[in-house]
Amino acid sequence: MNEGLGGLSVGDRAAVIGFNQGQQHYRQKLLAMGLTPGTELSVVRVAPLGDPVEIKVRGFSLSLRKAEADALKIERID
Repeated sequence: MNEGLGGLSVGDRAAVIGFNQGQQHYRQKLLAMGLTPGTELSVVRVAPLGDPVEIKVRGFSLSLRKAEADALKIERID
């Protein structure tokens, strides 16, 4: 099932499958941070209001604002 990063809980794993059409202005920034299609990530922490969210990707920690996280199209990994 395709979903956004906001639908994941701490400890959940997912793979990037693309970017949401309405948020293409974040695409280049996310690509530069290593969030390319096929990349696996895991949720480390989520702030109380959901902004920011900390993820582990390619061996490093990365914090994304809600708007940036919403630009990602992901698929949950069981």
